[in-house]
Amino acid sequence: VQLQASGGGLVQAGGSLRLSCAASGSIFDISAMRWYRQAPGKQRELVAGIIIGGTTNYADSVKGRFTISRDNAKNTVYLQMNSLKPEDTAVYYCNIDSWGHRYWGQGTQVTVSS
Repeated sequence: VQLQASGGGLVQAGGSLRLSCAASGSIFDISAMRWYRQAPGKQRELVAGIIIGGTTNYADSVKGRFTISRDNAKNTVYLQMNSLKPEDTAVYYCNIDSWGHRYWGQGTQVTVSS
């Protein structure tokens, strides 16, 4: 199983980015997909998650600005990030739960300049 994250980059404050994470390999019944982030010197934190059925949850710091979605046919999860702030700067990681296993992607850097 491999997760390939993409879409990170450098953006000015107030801008937008869309992250994608595609899962490949022996994937069956993905029950949950999530985005985490880790800023320098800080612990990794949950940004957003989506479970089977479409229920979503968000960190308070991104509510109203970020939207998580998934394409089940493509085994892909997205994170639409709007109104970005410098404090959103971090490496963003995706993970999925499938048949009792949790898999992580390699991370994509998001840098927001002020």
